[in-house]
Parts: sequence; structure tokens; C-alpha cells
Amino acid sequence: MVARLKAHGLLGELAAEFAGTFILIAIGVGVVAQVVAGGIGSHDSIAWAWGFGVILGIYVAGKVTGGHLNPAVTFANAVFSGFPWRKVLPYSLAQTAGAFAAALVVRWNYTEVIARFDPGHTVKSQGIFSTLPGNGSLTAGVSEWGAFRDQIIGTALLLFLVYAVTDSRNTAPIGNLAPVVVGFIVVAIGMAWGTDAGYAINPARDFGPRLASYFTGYGSAFRDQYGDLYFWVPIVAPLIGAVLGAWLYKVLVGRFLPAVEPELAGTPSAEPTLESAADR
Repeated sequence: MVARLKAHGLLGELAAEFAGTFILIAIGVGVVAQVVAGGIGSHDSIAWAWGFGVILGIYVAGKVTGGHLNPAVTFANAVFSGFPWRKVLPYSLAQTAGAFAAALVVRWNYTEVIARFDPGHTVKSQGIFSTLPGNGSLTAGVSEWGAFRDQIIGTALLLFLVYAVTDSRNTAPIGNLAPVVVGFIVVAIGMAWGTDAGYAINPARDFGPRLASYFTGYGSAFRDQYGDLYFWVPIVAPLIGAVLGAWLYKVLVGRFLPAVEPELAGTPSAEPTLESAADR
């Protein structure tokens, strides 16, 4: 099976990352549209749905690529886990394209609801598609640099925990349950770290939908509620945070774990998702 999948080469991998990220964003941005513009649900709905989106997206792409769905994950895997550098940009573009396409579908489907909620397509509904400091609040007092800090911390937590639960030398989930646990990690981060910057923790998740909103009526999509150029924050900060989180796992935990026993190599429980990120 693995040999047949590898025979499709990079094109198959990019298609899988596109499809997996599409599912992630269709569910994640969709739930935000439903809560913010439709008035159905709450913050907990958003946190749980993003987690479900991660779970389902990884299951879609997992057998082909491991289910990165996030340029920050791909970048950290290249730095620490032997992922080929030549694939980093293609993977990131495929992930961003999947996010862009999914956001267009959400924008189209929620056209009437968004138009009623925010006829001018302003920052009031921009948060449906992309993140903002303080979730777009002028009274929250969160600057772009505060959001930058937040995104470093949030993505570091994500990668630290992803490496922990996908390391076959550690207490990795058995069978193919790793995507479920990774989804729970995203739920936890959403419930604890969503105030300052909306927990993008994924450059494709933010930039793809931001671009889609820009092309569909949100002229100020690249700026925040203060008028400052903001789009770069959820791109650069997660890349820094991802490397920091993966490095901390390696230093604090990974280097103290024993090597995988030979008889376990190749078994499902010894093949964690995300390109066996932690134990390479």
C-alpha cells in the first residue's frame, strides 16, 4: 500500500494536503460564519469544530502525507525530522490553496447571512475568515505585537504536543487514533489561547481565507481593526513558534526517550501521523 501511494509522487502528496486542508477550513471557517453571522452556537462550538476539522482533515490526507495541513508543521518537520526541504514550499502552497478554496465555498454559501449581518463587509465580519488582534475588538487593547507573541506561544504549544503524541517512543496513541488526539490539542488551545489573536497557529489557515475574503469584498482584509498591516503576523509568528515548540520537545523530552525497539518498527502504533515527526 505504501509503495503504491509513493508511486504517485509529489502530485499525490500535494493533492492530499490540498484536500485535507480544504476539509479543515470548510469546517473551521464554516462554524465561525455560523456563530458570528448566523448567531447559532458559541465560542465552544468554534473550538470543538476546529478540532473536528483537524481530525477529519488529517484522516483525509494521513495515509499519503501524514496530514500536515499547516505550513508551520511542514517547516518544523523539515528543520527537525528529516522532511525534504524541497517539498516545504509546494506543501505550503497546496495547504494555502486548499484553505483559499474552502473559504470561497464558505463565503459563497453564507453570502446572504453575512450581507445581513455586515452589509459593508467590514472588520465586524472579517474575523469569520481570518484572525485579528483581540479578535477585532478595539477595546481589548491587544496590539499586533501582542498578537505576534500570542501566535508564537500558541504554535509552540501545538508543535510541542503534536511531537509528544506522535512520537512512537513516547506514549503515542495506538492504531490510527493520533489524529483524534491532535484534534483535541487544537480544541484545548482554542479554549485557552483564543483571546489575543484568535489562535490561527497555522499560516495557511489564516492567509488562504484572508485572500478569499479580499477577493470577495473585504478591501481591508490585510489590515487589522487599527488600520495596521496585519496579515504577516499569523504567517511569521507560527513559523517561529513551530520551531520553538518542536525544539523544546526534543530538548526536554525526546532526547531522554529510548530508541524504538526493532520489533515494533513498521507496526501501526510505531508509525505516528505527521510524517513520524517526533522520532526522526
